[in-house]
Amino acid sequence: MRGAYIAQPEQQQQLEWLDGGTLAMLLDGRATNGQLMVGRFDVGRGEAPPYHKHLNEDEVFLLIKGTALVWCDDQEYELAEGGVVFLPKKIPHGYRITSQKADLLVINTPAGIEGMFRETGRDKSTPRPPGFRVTPNPEIADKYGNVVMGPPR
Repeated sequence: MRGAYIAQPEQQQQLEWLDGGTLAMLLDGRATNGQLMVGRFDVGRGEAPPYHKHLNEDEVFLLIKGTALVWCDDQEYELAEGGVVFLPKKIPHGYRITSQKADLLVINTPAGIEGMFRETGRDKSTPRPPGFRVTPNPEIADKYGNVVMGPPR
């Protein structure tokens, strides 16, 4: 894709994510010529990915609403509403939502990790299989350069 990309909310892919949350894919590599991925998580208390690191991309996340605990290289931080985190590739990290609900914007550059989100989650426009649950899979993560280093914290 070259030039501008515009997508209204109803055009953005909605993925079922951990613990019944939602990940809206705002921009992906197709829309940005591989430069970045932008996603927006709508999640609840306790949502936490495995402790991990990215081999291919830097990551920024902005906590638009809510609170969270964040671990970077085994240091724990409290992140308040409006807080931002920059994680260069290869820095081990994780987070856990501590508020009732959270709105979290995630930016990865370059793009590519959206494949892991799509393969792990479920497109909400498709029928939900009985008993379906989003479960992180280290093999899928590894395929996209995302190394699982331990369980959620």
